[in-house]
Amino acid sequence: MTIVVLTAFLTSGTSVPAVAGPSDPEPASLVTLSVPDQATMERLMASGADLTERVRPQADGSIQIDAVVTPTQLAELGSLGATPASGTPVPSQKTPKSGVAQDQLVIERAVWFKTRDGYFLSVEASSNAGAAAVLSASWTGRRGSSGQAALVPYVDAGAYLGHQLSTPVPAENQPQWITVTSAAGGKAEARVKEWPDGERPDRTGPGYQKDFVSQYMPPTQLNERVKALHQRFPKLTDIITLPNPTNGYRRHAQALIGAVPGAAVVVTSNAYGSEGGNDLAIELVTPGAADRPLQVTVNGKQITVSLATDGSGTPTSTAAQVVAAINATPGTAVKAATYRTDAGLGVMAPVPLTQLSDFLKAPADVSRAPWRVLALRVGVHRDGSRTGVLAYAQEHAREWVAPLVTIEAAERLLRNYPRDAATRELLNRTDIFIVPTVNPDGANYSFYDFNSQRKNMTNHCPAQQSDPALRNTWGVDVNRNYAVGSLSDGYFGASANCQSGTFAGPAEHSEPESRNVVWLAQTYRNIKFAMNVHSYGGYFMWPPGAYKLDGRVTLPRPTARQEAYFLRSARTIEQAIAAERGTVTWPQQTGPVTDVLYSAAGNSADELWYERGIFGWDFEVGSDLWNPTTQKWEAVGFQPPFSEGHAEAMEFASGLISLIGVAADYREP
Repeated sequence: MTIVVLTAFLTSGTSVPAVAGPSDPEPASLVTLSVPDQATMERLMASGADLTERVRPQADGSIQIDAVVTPTQLAELGSLGATPASGTPVPSQKTPKSGVAQDQLVIERAVWFKTRDGYFLSVEASSNAGAAAVLSASWTGRRGSSGQAALVPYVDAGAYLGHQLSTPVPAENQPQWITVTSAAGGKAEARVKEWPDGERPDRTGPGYQKDFVSQYMPPTQLNERVKALHQRFPKLTDIITLPNPTNGYRRHAQALIGAVPGAAVVVTSNAYGSEGGNDLAIELVTPGAADRPLQVTVNGKQITVSLATDGSGTPTSTAAQVVAAINATPGTAVKAATYRTDAGLGVMAPVPLTQLSDFLKAPADVSRAPWRVLALRVGVHRDGSRTGVLAYAQEHAREWVAPLVTIEAAERLLRNYPRDAATRELLNRTDIFIVPTVNPDGANYSFYDFNSQRKNMTNHCPAQQSDPALRNTWGVDVNRNYAVGSLSDGYFGASANCQSGTFAGPAEHSEPESRNVVWLAQTYRNIKFAMNVHSYGGYFMWPPGAYKLDGRVTLPRPTARQEAYFLRSARTIEQAIAAERGTVTWPQQTGPVTDVLYSAAGNSADELWYERGIFGWDFEVGSDLWNPTTQKWEAVGFQPPFSEGHAEAMEFASGLISLIGVAADYREP
C-alpha cells in the first residue's frame, strides 16, 4: 500500500507563488460572511458563490455563512451586500406598533441536550405575526433555576419558518418548563424534553473493534482499502466496478503567452498533458527582417510563430492574428484563443520558448487515466433478498472526512462479524453498498493541487473562461447534476455558470459520477436506504432538498407518516453519533433540507427518494465546537486537524451503522 504523509491543512488553499503570475490562480480562503437579510442570501446563492453547508441565523436578523472565496470574489460578494463577519451581532431592539393585536404562539419543539461541550437549550416556536414578531423565552429548571433569552426569526426565500433559540445552560440547572412570549402579548408554554432521545444504539459485545482509520486518504488509498477488505473477507463482500469511467485526474496542457489582457494568447494542447501535451513548447520570434508575413512552423514538439513585420522590421501581428495563424496551421497539436473576452487587437511581442503544462502537481504514481469507481458490497446474503443500504461519500472533493466515515464503518462491520452478535445480525439482515469516493478526480485535485476544490475535473467552460489562471474554477458540482428538482426544472440552488461552485453541468446526468450513483439504485432494486456523507456543519437531513424560488414551492413533502419515520429514524441515528463522544446534532439542523439549510437543486438524495422510493439522508459531519471562552460556536472546516477529523469519522461511522440497524428493522408498508 502506498503511504501518503499529508501536511497540515492550509485554510488559504493551495500554495501560492511569492509573486503570482498571469497563469497562477488567485488564492482562495474559507471565510465567514455576514449578510443582512435573506434577500441578500438569495442573491449570493444566485450568483453561484461557493457557499458551504454551514448557515447560522443571528440574533439581529442577519445570517452568517461560510464560503470559499478569492479576494476578487470577496469584493464581488461585497457588492451584493455580504461582508466578512466579525464581532458579536447586536440584537435588534424592535418595538411593536401600538394597536397591534395579540399574536398567537406555538412552541414546535423545546429540548435540552448534553454535548461534550456542556448543556444546551434549544427552542423552536412560531407566531402568526411572522418574522416581525419579537419573541423571547424564559425557563425554569431544577433547584429553582431560571433563565431567559431572545429567539431569532428564521426566514428562507421570503417564507417565515419560525423563531429559534440555542443557548448554553448550567449543568445543574436543566430546564424543565419553557415560556415563550411576544412583544405583542402572545404567550405559550411547554415542557422541555430531552434530545435526541432516540432508541439506544445496539449494545456491542466485549472485544468489539473500532478505530481503523489513521490519516486522511486520497482515492488510491481508498480503493486499496476496499480491495484489501474484499481479499480479507471474500465470503462477506463483493467488489462492484461502477460502469461509468470518470474524466480522470488529467487536464490539457496550456501556456499563456504575451501580455495580459490586450496582447495575450492562450494555447491549449489537443491531447491531455499526461498524453503528450506536456511535451509541447511554443515561442514567438521576430524574423529579423522587414515586410515579413506571419508564419507558423512545427518542428517535432516545438511550435514557432514568426511574427509579421512592417517596413522597419517592427512586429505587427495582433493576438487575434496569431490565434488565427496557429489554428490554421496543420500539425500544431494545439488550439489557440485570445485571452478571456479580449478582442486580441494588441500587438504581440516576442516570447521565449515556453513549455506547455497541465499544471497538475500529484506525484507520477497518481494515475491520470479515467477512474473506475468501486463499491464494496457487504453482507451474508448479497442476492437482493435483504434490505439494501447505500452509503456514498465525497461527491464534493474537499470533504476529506466523509470517505473515512464509510471506510471505518466497513471495517467495523467486517472485523466484528465473527465476534459480535449485533454485527452478525446486521450482516445477516441487510445488503450494504459502500462507495467511499464518488468524485475521485476532484478528490485528487483537492489533495495535490487546490484543497478547496468542490467539483469534479471536467471542464465545460468555453475558451474565454479556460486560461490557466482560472483552472481552480472548472468542474461540475456532482451534487447538483441529478435530474429531480434540477436547475433545468426551474429549482433554486444551482448555477448555469461553468465557473460557479454550484455549476449543475451542461445537462442532467451529464457527469459519470452522478450516473454511477443512479446506476447503483437502478441495478440493485433492493436498496431502500441511502446515506450521502458530506461535511461540514453538523446536519442530518432528508428530502425535499429543493424549491422554486418564486413562491418557495418545494418538491412534494413526504406524507405525515413518512415524515415521522424520517424523524424517528434520525433521532435513533443521532443517538448513536452522540454516544461516541457526546456530539449532538442540533434539533434545528435535523429535518428536510429545505427547512434546515437551503435549496440545493439537482441533489442526489432527492433523485433517490422521488424516483426510486429510497429513503435518502444526508450527513453533514463536523458539528460546530463550543468555545467556552468566547461563548461562541466555531466551525471545524472541511479538513480539520486529523485529530478532529478522526473523531468525526468515529462518531458518524457509528451513526452509519445505526442507519443499517434501522434498515434491518424496516418492513415495507
